[in-house]
Amino acid sequence: MTADALHTQHDHGAYLTSRGAHYVAVVKKNRPGLYAQVRTLPWRDIPLGHRTRDHAHHRDEVRRLKVAAFSHLDYPGARQAIQAVRWRRDVSAGKLTIERVYLITSLTVFDATCTELATWGRGHWGIENLLHHVRDRTFREDDSKVRTGTLPRTMASLRNLAISVFRQDGQTNIAAALRHTGRYYHRPLRALGFT
Repeated sequence: MTADALHTQHDHGAYLTSRGAHYVAVVKKNRPGLYAQVRTLPWRDIPLGHRTRDHAHHRDEVRRLKVAAFSHLDYPGARQAIQAVRWRRDVSAGKLTIERVYLITSLTVFDATCTELATWGRGHWGIENLLHHVRDRTFREDDSKVRTGTLPRTMASLRNLAISVFRQDGQTNIAAALRHTGRYYHRPLRALGFT
């Protein structure tokens, strides 16, 4: 299971390991002790485990991954720490951004290679970009005033349904699909297969 920093909680890690599941979880400053432990590991002395270079969407991007096995991390079942560094240069503007992300995993060095860990991490961000980014930007989910009872979960389910229907229909721009479908009352029914 891959998880963002929200799910990097001791109870979640304990639950997964007690069920025999493995995790790859992002560590951010919302867990200051764990973040400090992982960030201050001797990353300069750890050899590079995986590197990719891509050119897409008018950007040059280099991803580097270092993995270190440590048994003293303060998290249930944590066996390895991961440092992922992404160098992204916008070709047209020339602007360079460097992003450093730390992760932990319950997988040992014998369970997963650096390449597999990099693939899973990139797959997690693919989900983030295809679903959560759309919910945040197009549906403005973070600005929603719906906060009580089961209504937030219901609204999230309806947003996911709309995104899934548009993706199955071959739409890649969900905002444009929403505008097109919302212009006439019969289009949403047709998109759902009711007419």
